[in-house]
Formats: sequence, C-alpha cells, structure tokens
Amino acid sequence: MIKINPYLSFDGNCKEAMTYYQHCLGGKLSFMTMADGPMAEETPHEQLTQIMHAELRNGELVLMATDMQGPDGHRPGNDMGIQLIFDDEAEIHQCFDRLAEGGEIFEPVRKQFWGDIFGVLRDKFGKKWQVLLPSNQK
Repeated sequence: MIKINPYLSFDGNCKEAMTYYQHCLGGKLSFMTMADGPMAEETPHEQLTQIMHAELRNGELVLMATDMQGPDGHRPGNDMGIQLIFDDEAEIHQCFDRLAEGGEIFEPVRKQFWGDIFGVLRDKFGKKWQVLLPSNQK
C-alpha cells in the first residue's frame, strides 16, 4: 500500500464544495461528470451534470469527491470513505478480500474503463472503502 486518501460524497453540490476547497487549499482541481463517463447513454438526463469524480491535488494533498451515492443515497454520516492506493496487484486483492469479510461488495476489484484496477466495499462495521491500483503501478 502506498497511500490513503479521503473520498467525500455530496448530495449534488460536489462541484461547488470542491471549488470552495480549492479556494481554501489551493492546487489543481479536475472534474468528470456523468456525461463524460462510459454510462452516459444510460444515465437519466437530470443526472448528467452530476460529478462522477472530482480530484483536488496540491503537492502531497489529494482530496477526492463525488455526487454519486450508491444504493444508500446521501445521509449525514455516510458521506466519507477511504481510498487505499496500492502498488502491488496481489496486495490489493488480499486487502480487499479481508475488508469484505462480513461486509458488502459494491464493485469487485477489476480493471475499469479508465485503466486502473479498482473496487468498492462496505466493511462489517459499515465503513466504505475503495481500493485502487493505478495503471502505471502494474
């Protein structure tokens, strides 16, 4: 494992919040909307402007966020998760499998449309985890 990053979830105001955090923290901010993603054709029109992924980078600081809530919707208390970034494929699978014991898998660890290996789960304590192996680490 090489890094751990917070991943914030918002209820439709991700762009506004992340722009504010950029103002406060500085750095470079990037957004990907649902319209930019591979499922744009299946996405309801009113959701196309929602943020699929936002990323604020300033030196070692990486703050990520989304408007996407998953099956539980947005509730105070479920609006933050942890992303673990790996540099070894065996390690990402081992960690994911252990965290998933007694929990719920939302996205199995597999190669994604953007090229990285990625998975999402909620552990047995109700905490949301994302695991990522960047394509340049394989």
